[in-house]
Amino acid sequence: MRMTILAGALLLGLSACGGEAETVVEEQEYTARQYMQAINDVARMDDRESDEARQPGELLAFAQIDKGEVVGDYIMGGGYWTRLLATAVGADGKVYAFQPTEFIAFRPEYAEEQDAAIAPYTDDEGNPTRVFPLRAPVAEPGWPEPLDTIITVMNFHDLFIPQMPEGTSDAAIQMLYDALKPGGTLVVVDHLAAEGGGLEAADQLHRMDRELALQALTEVGFVLEEESDLYSRPDDPRTANVFDESIRGRTDQFAWRLRKPE
Repeated sequence: MRMTILAGALLLGLSACGGEAETVVEEQEYTARQYMQAINDVARMDDRESDEARQPGELLAFAQIDKGEVVGDYIMGGGYWTRLLATAVGADGKVYAFQPTEFIAFRPEYAEEQDAAIAPYTDDEGNPTRVFPLRAPVAEPGWPEPLDTIITVMNFHDLFIPQMPEGTSDAAIQMLYDALKPGGTLVVVDHLAAEGGGLEAADQLHRMDRELALQALTEVGFVLEEESDLYSRPDDPRTANVFDESIRGRTDQFAWRLRKPE
């Protein structure tokens, strides 16, 4: 889905020599501009004040979202990325917006925010038409079908906090791998911890240790395809809790696109 044919069959030799044809392909380019329809969706008017910091077009381009894709928004939070994806995948695509029951138990408003995010993409009887809600334990979303892409933004560290059931991180990461089609991609954005922050950074600072995350993801088979500096903020010392007013909204973050091999 992410390769564009630039030239069709090219003759490699004279017909008298039994020449064969070759297909020339070049990787498709993705730009923030191609997602302007999603950014300007009237359903996300209240989101726009966050766009300058969150750079939605740039991240959708980095994620290489195509029309017609089946995408999972894993740990959807307030629905910021769900609303963008709903338009980015087009009328033939699907978005599964997953809200963990653990999150809803901690903060019941997450259920209301999920309902609100789904509502603009339903028919006259309230049935989902393009965006489908999922609620289940964090490691068992119950995706109804294989996915082209999964996006998880600023919540990956939550898989490692001690409040989650034992073994959650291993089970959830394996689930993310298994949920994707061969060749599918996982896009992870999270607050970056200081080097060597380990599990303590996830628990106390809501930040993710880069090496811990990369090891956990590659151990199940993911390949880190590209790392973006889209949310790089070198001035962040990475030692404060991300909710601290001194740094909130301005944390240094990593953005990865990982691929499940074909």
